[in-house]
Amino acid sequence: MYKLILKMAWKNSFIRLSRTLLVIIMIAVSMSMMLGIQGIYDGMVNNMVDKNKRSDSGDISIFAKDYRVNRDLIYRVKNAHEIKDEIQKMDGVEAVALRLRAEGLLSTARKSSFALVIGIDLKEEERFGKFSEFLKEGAIDLQKQGAIIGIELAKTLKVRVGSKVIFSTQDGSGEINSIALYIRAIVQTTNIALDNSAIFIDIDQLHKFLGTASTEATQIAVRGDGLYDKLKAKYPNLDVKSFLELQPMIKQMQDLMVIFNSVTFFIVMSVVFVGIFGVMYVSILDRIREFGIMLSVGMHYKYIRLQIFFEALFVGLIGYLSGAVLGAVILIYLKNHGIDLSSFSDALEMWGYESTIHGTIKISYFTTTFASIITASILSILIPLRKIKKLNPIEVIKADK
Repeated sequence: MYKLILKMAWKNSFIRLSRTLLVIIMIAVSMSMMLGIQGIYDGMVNNMVDKNKRSDSGDISIFAKDYRVNRDLIYRVKNAHEIKDEIQKMDGVEAVALRLRAEGLLSTARKSSFALVIGIDLKEEERFGKFSEFLKEGAIDLQKQGAIIGIELAKTLKVRVGSKVIFSTQDGSGEINSIALYIRAIVQTTNIALDNSAIFIDIDQLHKFLGTASTEATQIAVRGDGLYDKLKAKYPNLDVKSFLELQPMIKQMQDLMVIFNSVTFFIVMSVVFVGIFGVMYVSILDRIREFGIMLSVGMHYKYIRLQIFFEALFVGLIGYLSGAVLGAVILIYLKNHGIDLSSFSDALEMWGYESTIHGTIKISYFTTTFASIITASILSILIPLRKIKKLNPIEVIKADK
């Protein structure tokens, strides 16, 4: 019996071939567009997260207590090298970087701007986040009073590779001190804070300039998974922060993307529901006498219900498979080639995005869509089934004569 029902359901699904194909195409196109939109938006956020982690905070950053509140050089980690060695021995650690920071004034002969000098070890930064990939102009070199400047700060001060700048700040003893630096490179990290205000110099040179010990640092950045609770427990006297704690704006963006994707998802699934509902409802109206005869000869309502269920399921599944294939092609293209928005590059880069936006692919895109299309298919037959259930077979047969 069930085998017969399956055959009837399959044939009846394509009684009106053009109408069924139109719904399948509608499902496939709607689903593939939705997958593409999800991939692009998630790719934008993931790219921003990746660049921020590589250029600044890592997955976890460790500071001295009160440093993030006061931003004062006196709040620094005294035994930073010892802590770094301990962390590197922990399971799950990918890389650790020490940084020394000081706020001050960066000046040229004609302009000046508040800036943040960051002392780094280039080899360490290359292991930590492939720092050389941020290069826009010049060469990555911090020797002989060399400095690397963020692209937006370079635009503000109108400096280029080879320009001379003066950085002034309060050193470790509380005295105002200045250092002359030559711009060796301009970088673009797409980390808004760094691109707008940061200048990088060799950490040993900065220690000497500030009069701090070489074993000290203001930040210990860590990359790795599952380390937050361990580090929090191991260093209770230090300020251990996760990436999202340091970047609440990105957390808000992720939440907004979830809301946006949910709204888009709901709209697309509503279209799918209406499409399948229309096909099934009209199909049932066309075959109302057929169902009346089936009921009159003794066929149980549950078998008719099962047949209609399979009809809707076949349409939904074919639409899903078509949409999944088309969506996968779109996502693969977006991941490999991206969308070139170079005409809006200045605006995008100011907000931390690259001019070419690459998508991402997640299995969850397909699983959630599958569940939703199947749900929409099932819900679409509820009203048509109510009409059949209330059907009076004798009246339908007489009315059709």
